[in-house]
Order: sequence, then structure tokens, then C-alpha cells
Amino acid sequence: MVTTAPITTTAAGKVEGREKESILLFGGIPYAKPPVGEMRFRAAEPHEPWTGVRDATRFGPAAPQLAGTGLTNRVQPKWDEDCLFLNVSTPGIDGAKRPVLVWIHGGAFRTGQGAIPWYNGARFAANGDIVVVSINYRLGALGFTHLARFGDEYRSSGIQGIRDQILALEWVRDNVENFGGDPDNVTIAGESAGAFSVGTLLASPMAKGLFKKAIAQSGAAHHALPPEAADATTDLLMKELGAETIEDLQAVPAQRILEAQDKVTLQFAGQPQSRGIGVGAFYPTIDGDVLQKRPIEHVRDGASTDIRLMIGTNKDETTLWGAPNDVDFDGLAQLLERIGASTDLIDTYRANRPDATARDIYVALTSDFTFRIPAIRLTEAREANGALNWMYYFTWESRAFNGRLKSTHALEIPFAFDNLDRAGVDVFLGEGPKPQHVADAMHGAWTAFIRTGDPSTEALPWPEYEQGKRTTMEFGDHTGLIDDPNGPEREAWAGRRQ
Repeated sequence: MVTTAPITTTAAGKVEGREKESILLFGGIPYAKPPVGEMRFRAAEPHEPWTGVRDATRFGPAAPQLAGTGLTNRVQPKWDEDCLFLNVSTPGIDGAKRPVLVWIHGGAFRTGQGAIPWYNGARFAANGDIVVVSINYRLGALGFTHLARFGDEYRSSGIQGIRDQILALEWVRDNVENFGGDPDNVTIAGESAGAFSVGTLLASPMAKGLFKKAIAQSGAAHHALPPEAADATTDLLMKELGAETIEDLQAVPAQRILEAQDKVTLQFAGQPQSRGIGVGAFYPTIDGDVLQKRPIEHVRDGASTDIRLMIGTNKDETTLWGAPNDVDFDGLAQLLERIGASTDLIDTYRANRPDATARDIYVALTSDFTFRIPAIRLTEAREANGALNWMYYFTWESRAFNGRLKSTHALEIPFAFDNLDRAGVDVFLGEGPKPQHVADAMHGAWTAFIRTGDPSTEALPWPEYEQGKRTTMEFGDHTGLIDDPNGPEREAWAGRRQ
């Protein structure tokens, strides 16, 4: 039991945290100057030093975002453009060099924050003697509008959210030892947009040397905007805001930008530049610095071969966005035309799932297109260059909403964090016995990987994922190894997804 408030030192000054759940928590530590005023849309810089002891007992505000547009922000979160904060949960500030987990939140690059209860790192700290860092980064139009047309200082404005993440990782490198962590044993992890961020960081030369291991939950390395598509998004945004210059954009209130970005997101889907890239508006842009090409192409060229990767997806990812209830097989091909799901691809899924409804096939195909096949392609690219990978497949089915969610997107997060009892998780689990045995297995594997770079535990040995057997760890009512799950469906995507 801590009897006095814990105080430690960062490069910018001292911070005072608090004890919570027998773990030390430091919240709302700024890792960068506020990206406001003339710094809006520009690369962030390290925070200036302060005098005295800074209060780090509360979380900082989230990046600007609208309420009701993300999984965990059904009410308006407290946000501010001054949002580049991080949080640290640690077993102690005693000089021990513990493994470090840096968590990157998801939310389609438009919503989310590091302080969400699902991401509470106390169990990793208590059960695994791990230091957990969760971060905020700029979102939406404020973090991903490509404005290179206005000068070199805006060259990377279309990927500033990722540059924020890199700056946070540099903060970890320079400061985490004073929080009981080992800067030479850092694992980055994230889910959805956080996992797409992991894929981008694996690819980026700017992130080289900042981490040793990576975990990508429902995300891979295909999701980046080419400059011409990003320029189309910028054109739409400026028209929506009535802006002509960078000064015009910097003067627009953040709330108005948020309202405009939602309209632009819908408009972008109808633009010719959006076709065939599988990415929406306000995603990371290929800028020439953070990325010279799509992340998967960097990986194919040998990026991050020294990084160990654990990656996986959920069985029914796309139920979260409301798969159509009334679709029949006659209408299925038209719905799936945008992902190249021709009749032969649909026929493969129907043959592999003889009892499936048209809705079931829709969910399986769209989940594979967006998440599972890109994850497999990433491991294949890495394996070709000698990198080590482990693959999981989450199949535990939610009982909520009359069972319609099944193994939906993001459901695995509280299992990995051992946070089934946190606020809001019960809504997605549904009524019935708590599946703690699944959480125990996942949390144990995640802990082992963060500590050692191998997710094997005494209870669950877990071999690497290789193209020969494609051995995968299933987490669900059945937890254990399976080889090449839904192999015929995977094979049917050959040549369709690069």
C-alpha cells in the first residue's frame, strides 16, 4: 500500500500519480505541445519543460470527436485539441526494468481515447509485472487531412495521427525507465484502427528501433490512402467548410470540422478515387516520410523482419455495423460487388457453410475482406523475409442482442486485458455465465508474448504461423490449436487481395 503520492520524473518535469487497484497510475501526461493554432495540422513537437510537480492523477481529454460515432463513446467524451496525452499503469517506480505494453486505441481513426475502461492495464501490471502505456493521438480531419499543397510544413499532415504515435513511442523510449519499464522491451498493440496503426508502424522507417514486438487485433497493413485519394478528401473538406487557404482551415472551430468530416466521409465513398483502395476518408496518407508506399509493400521489401508479431481476427467482425437482415442469395452478389465477391467466391463460402443464411455469408465475406485476409497476407509477406508470426482466431459468441453480434469486432479486447468486469463490457457479453476461462487463456497468452516474445503458456503451447500448416490458436468455447481455419475460403481469395 502506497502511503504517499507516487512522484517520478520525465524529461519535461516531475509528475504525481495515484494508487488504484494496488497499481500506480499516472494519467494525462503530455508527450507533445498542444497542436493548436498555427500548429494545427503540423507535426507535433515534444512538450516543453514545466516547473514543480505536475498533477497526473486524472486522464487528459480525448482528441476531438463526435458522440455516438464509436463503440465506446455513446456519450460525448471530454475532448480538446490539446489532446496529446498518455497514461501509465505500473507495478512500481522502483528502477526495475519491466516489459512495456504500448496500447493504441481503435475507432476508425475518428473516435476513441486511451482512457477507455476496456483498456485499463491494471491486470497486465498485476498479473504480468508489465508497465502499460495507453496513448491519445489526433483523429479524423485534424489528424489525417492531406495538406501538402500548402507547403513542406504540412507534408505529413495526412498522417499526423501516426506521427503522434511515433512521438509517443519516443517518449516511452526516453522516459519509461523512470516508471519501472524497460525501453528495450517494448510491445506495441492495438485493435482495429489501432491495429492498422501497428501495421503502419511496422512499415515506417521513422518507427524503426522503437519497439521489439507487435500485436495487431483485427487489423493489418493494407490501409493507407494514396495521395490522389487523400487530395480528393481535402477538396471535399475545404468545399464543405468554405475554406481556400491553410489559414482558413486553422481558423475553423474544431466542432465545425467534426461535423464537416462526417459529411465528407459519406461523399468520399462516391468519388472515383475511393474505388478499389478499401480505405475511407481520413485514413493515414502515403506522405513520403512516414510511408513511401502502402505499408504492406514496405513489409514485402523487408521492413521490421526483426519484430515478432502476434495477429488475429474475430469470426464475425462485421456484425458490429449491422449486417443486412433481409438479404437473400439473389441480392448477395450485388451487395458484395464492391469487394470483388463474384459468384464463384460466394459459391465457395456456401459450399463450406451449407447451413448458412445469406446474411451469414455476407458477414463471413466482408469480415474476411476487411480483416482476416489482410492479416494473412501480412504474415505471408513477413514469413517470406524470415520474420516470426503467431496467428489467433477469436470465436467466442456474444449472447447480447439476441445473439446477433456473435464474435463481433472489438469483442476480444476485454478478454485480452482480463477486463470482463469493466464498465460496458456486460452489454456486449450478454446474459449468462461470465466466460472467464476464455479471458484467462487470452490474457495469459498476451502476457507471455509481451514478456518474452512467445505467446506459449504451460497450458497452451502455441507454435508459429507458417504457410505449410497455418497453425492458429482459437479462443472461444473451444480453445486450442487448429490448422488453416476455413482453408477453402482462404484459398478462394488467391489473386483477389494483394
